[in-house]
Amino acid sequence: MNGHGAEVIDLDDARRRGGAATAGRPRCGAPTPDGRTCRNYAGASGACRVHELEPGESPDGGSPAAAGDAGAFRAAPLGDVDAAVAAALAFLRRRLTGDYDVDVYGFDRELTEQVVLPLARPLYRSYWRVRAVGLDHVPSEGGALLVANHAGTLPFDAVMTKVALHDDHPAHRHLRELAADLALRVPGIGPLARKTGSTLAHEEDARRLLAAGELVGVWPEGFKGIGKPYRDRYKLQRFGRGGFVEVALRSQVPIIPVAIIGAEEIYPMVANATFLARLLGLPYFPVTWQFPLLGPLGLLPLPSKWVIDFGQPIDTTSYGPEAADDPMLVFELTDRVRDTIQQMLYRNLMGRRSIFFS
Repeated sequence: MNGHGAEVIDLDDARRRGGAATAGRPRCGAPTPDGRTCRNYAGASGACRVHELEPGESPDGGSPAAAGDAGAFRAAPLGDVDAAVAAALAFLRRRLTGDYDVDVYGFDRELTEQVVLPLARPLYRSYWRVRAVGLDHVPSEGGALLVANHAGTLPFDAVMTKVALHDDHPAHRHLRELAADLALRVPGIGPLARKTGSTLAHEEDARRLLAAGELVGVWPEGFKGIGKPYRDRYKLQRFGRGGFVEVALRSQVPIIPVAIIGAEEIYPMVANATFLARLLGLPYFPVTWQFPLLGPLGLLPLPSKWVIDFGQPIDTTSYGPEAADDPMLVFELTDRVRDTIQQMLYRNLMGRRSIFFS
């Protein structure tokens, strides 16, 4: 190896090691510090890839000559494993000793980023193959209220929206979801939801989060949306009394409409077993194409293809915070947001060729 990180090899040795994969490609020919000539293969531009590397960067050429020191290349994966094991042990030590931070709402950033998001990411990337569009409409800093349609029997749409904003938004922002009291009281799920950023759907909590510059997500359809039958898919239910509009007006933050396509098909709900729902104290008990007919296998959601569309922000600053006391204006803005999301759903559905393929 020379001082540039490029390997100087004999021409015959190059033929033996490079083979047909390097035939016909130009060589660098640059002088090395020891007075010899660099024999690494150059790219289409005629420049040797190895000489263009930043300090510490690994060459991505196909030949062993361009790959640099073979011993170092083989050691890199081992180093990655060692680093991963060390990081995991450090994470466990912090959890066991309580040396980690949560905010006043219970949000545990480290647990969310190190455990929950990595578990949700395969669903986002590989299973539902989510495509997030319009992320440039979401500000990189400062508060905003995201309002989305709700569907799918189980609230996977909220989880996928959270992954989209953290992974695909340039600012890697966290979404703070406003959840129903029932959802936060479910054993196991409720505490985990709080740790990942959810909090009770209460005006004061929402206003504090927005004032702190957070992205707040709300699904105004609530259980009416998530538990609606498959025949009513992509037909928005009532948006309540417009409490989310009052919050946005008092906080003077933009409202960002969000349309989620694909969640309706993961658990196509054909009936609601109301007797079981009342018995268990649930808002609905779904009977889907898969469950209970297929037993435990029916709990597996279908691999529909998703699109999460973030729409143009609706400005609230022109109205002023006192506009939150005007019920007619609140109703008008609520209807405007609902109609905007409905039109976004229709537009995306018209461009969809298949439920399961893009």
